[in-house]
Amino acid sequence: MSESSVDYELFYWPGIPGRGEFIRLALEDSGARYLDVARGPEGVKAIMRMLRGEGFAGAPPFAPPVLKHGALVLAQVANILHYLGPKLGLAPTDEAGSQHALQLQLTIADLVAEVHDTHHPLSNALYYEDQKDAARQRSVIFVSQRMPKFLGYFERTLARNGAGEHLVGDATSYVDLSLFQVVEGLRYAFPRAMAAVEPTVPMVVALRDRVAARPGIAAYLISPRRLAFNQNGIFRRYPELDLAPGEE
Repeated sequence: MSESSVDYELFYWPGIPGRGEFIRLALEDSGARYLDVARGPEGVKAIMRMLRGEGFAGAPPFAPPVLKHGALVLAQVANILHYLGPKLGLAPTDEAGSQHALQLQLTIADLVAEVHDTHHPLSNALYYEDQKDAARQRSVIFVSQRMPKFLGYFERTLARNGAGEHLVGDATSYVDLSLFQVVEGLRYAFPRAMAAVEPTVPMVVALRDRVAARPGIAAYLISPRRLAFNQNGIFRRYPELDLAPGEE
């Protein structure tokens, strides 16, 4: 797909789902015409030019994911989804609902940051092997306290919102898609811990299943565009960190 035939250009590191996947899910669910730029022939060079601010006015973004829509360039997952949601039919149309969706997405961003810090608790500049002891300590707290707290919050949010089928509003939003990705990532990184937590959050699990069955998402999940979780992304599987609650 050429740049002239797309509406949106996504700039994210090739080879990992990472934070870019939250944007991809919204684009794929809605059938939007988009180009995953760095997965094309230019690769990472295209991202580096974007980060240097080449080819557009205004301040360059700090890091991917970056979305380009016409002359507009946006970074930060929650910011991008807040912009895309109404355009793709994946956000409430009222101001209160729109702001609530953004609030929930920012909470998901907090959770994703804590997931990352289970395997890199000291520094991104260090290899995992250089901080394994600290990673285990961080993971003990994450699986026993933080993961149940976050997922429990989303469970309560679902319970308070009408029939409990959506996190906000009365239709699927980008936040529902993002929570789907979080559940998938946690199942990959912490299968033992998630097996213990999931029975306590049945509405979250049911939401995950509904999102997976949506036509655009179902088609995407079996396509080559869907990148597998791996040891270079945010959600990484280290068996020694996958502790059942109460384990140390």
